[in-house]
Amino acid sequence: MQLSTSVLTRGLDLVTYICQITVDMQGTKYNFLELKNGIRIIHKPAKSEVAHCGFTIKTGSRDETLDQTGITHFIEHAIFKGTKNRKAYHILNRIDNVGGEINAFTTKEETSIYASFTKEYIERALELLTDILFNSTYPENELHKEKDVIIDEINSYLDSPYEQIYDDFEELIFKDHPLGMNILGTVDSVKKIDREKILDFIKTNYRTDQIVFSIVGDFPFKKLERLCKKHLNDIPEKTISKKRVPFTKYTPIQKEIRKDIYQTHCIIGNTAYGAYDKNKTNFILLNNILGGPAMNSKLNFGIREKYGITYNIESSYTTFSDIGLFYIYLGTDIKHIDKSVKLVHRELKNLRDKKMSPTQLLKAKKQIIGQITLAEENNCNTMLGMGKSMLLYNKVESLEETFSTINAITPEALQAVANEVFNKDQLSSLLFTPKD
Repeated sequence: MQLSTSVLTRGLDLVTYICQITVDMQGTKYNFLELKNGIRIIHKPAKSEVAHCGFTIKTGSRDETLDQTGITHFIEHAIFKGTKNRKAYHILNRIDNVGGEINAFTTKEETSIYASFTKEYIERALELLTDILFNSTYPENELHKEKDVIIDEINSYLDSPYEQIYDDFEELIFKDHPLGMNILGTVDSVKKIDREKILDFIKTNYRTDQIVFSIVGDFPFKKLERLCKKHLNDIPEKTISKKRVPFTKYTPIQKEIRKDIYQTHCIIGNTAYGAYDKNKTNFILLNNILGGPAMNSKLNFGIREKYGITYNIESSYTTFSDIGLFYIYLGTDIKHIDKSVKLVHRELKNLRDKKMSPTQLLKAKKQIIGQITLAEENNCNTMLGMGKSMLLYNKVESLEETFSTINAITPEALQAVANEVFNKDQLSSLLFTPKD
């Protein structure tokens, strides 16, 4: 749909962490309901005329086999092309006609379909999303047209080395594993997708006990409970057994690719902690210190601002259910690449060798707590984060719980994860360099 799959994939883990801001399920601030078919509903009240709701399904590109590459993302597109009750035109106009928006995206481990609208249209949004998810017919003529759209999307990423290098780095790290497959698929794999393959994939991978419907909006929960039961209770229960192949074989690798580009693009990274690892929060804080969104991050302040040799430099941390991925991206002129990489390694060495002082650590904690608090203002991202957190943990933490975990982090804990993930001998790198 409208959103960049690659950007969302990189950013969703931060969104999820920032939006793990719910609840003791017995509390009154957030509301929770599990239907008889296993679908879970979570609601966060919000005083606003605008509301957001959506389904998050625990199926992503890592659930594909080699002959299904790109099918999850293809379904995300094709799901809007007609249902038992509507043609594509009526789907797209149902929310748009009242000023709302409908969208979807695919990650390595989830698919999300959601809508934003003025709160009076909650039933319209819920009924439409339910129809799309559970009644789509995937007409062959529409699938044929959508293949061209997705192939154009694939080619657009190939035209953007900044976007492509992230996907290529993941393929490098997770070589021969489903996590390494491109979410969009390839031109050849997309051409081979048909209606029969789509229906078979959905039958094998979409489970009602792995679907969450999340809502952020100004509604009495009694009303939402009634509407959800009306539209979702009769969905047949499906709890097929499905196991993901864990990733276990990481080998550091350095690779350079010559391209017809002007700027040099570089990624340096390593595997890191998965979603259930006790070190996850420690590393989220450490990554924020190193190259998070703030202008005073070590990478931005110590390289871009001090030397002016790179326009864009940042670090990211994405968690999957069994493993994580850390990477630093920078773009610079070819004449500055050696110095830039050397400065990156200097920053990593400093974090390995030097414990942060109590004052430095307190400032870092205040910064990320402030960022989390500000991010709560984005109700759409909160809704999406709630859905993913429910799938992973069957809960969403309160702000107080999240802040308590952050405040308990010690300088020793940060140094320990720095020495593990920033170990120079374990770092991989990928370079896109100009041909001439």
